[in-house]
Amino acid sequence: MSDDALLAEQLAYYRAGAGQYDRPYVERAELRELLGVVGELPVTGDVLELACGTGQWTSALAARADSVTAVDAADEVLALARARTASDRVRFVRADIFEWRPARRYDIVFFAFWLSHVPPARLPGFWDTVAAALVPGGRAVFVDDGPDVAAEEEVLADQAAPAALRRLDDGRRYRVVKVFHDPRTLTDDLTALGWSVHVRSVGGHFVGVAEPPGPVV
Repeated sequence: MSDDALLAEQLAYYRAGAGQYDRPYVERAELRELLGVVGELPVTGDVLELACGTGQWTSALAARADSVTAVDAADEVLALARARTASDRVRFVRADIFEWRPARRYDIVFFAFWLSHVPPARLPGFWDTVAAALVPGGRAVFVDDGPDVAAEEEVLADQAAPAALRRLDDGRRYRVVKVFHDPRTLTDDLTALGWSVHVRSVGGHFVGVAEPPGPVV
């Protein structure tokens, strides 16, 4: 069974629900506190932000970076991100992250709450894309939900990839990919792909910093 339909529905959900996207950051104190973790992370130089959404993390990145290229597939959330982010250091790009390839390399590739939306079958290819986007010595920095957050989701069975059901205020329902990575298992998986990685838990979430495999000699 292909995960293409599931990914198309996921994108449709974020386009239709752009106006609701920021609600968890208003309602959940732990998410607001998690935003502060950017100040503790090795964010420097030129940053590529994947799946920037409405720009909740973009401004914090721009405050520490020389430049930020923020990518998302949904015009609706990008419009909100542009309105929120008043910085000439930020450039927004609309693109499908599974298809897009940057024309240059970056010191940091950052993604928050995106890794859990990548189907497991696409993870090796995704990490290859991240590695190819980094300069020598560059690092991937990521934030996401841990297994404890699964209890807050309406998890679906028998899908093309791990998935959850999301509901909008108007009653519409959409399936999204949702993989609740265990930090230890994620560390093992990335190590098997050749990455040097440190993942730590922060409440029900996790924060990771990873360096890609070195060149083959």
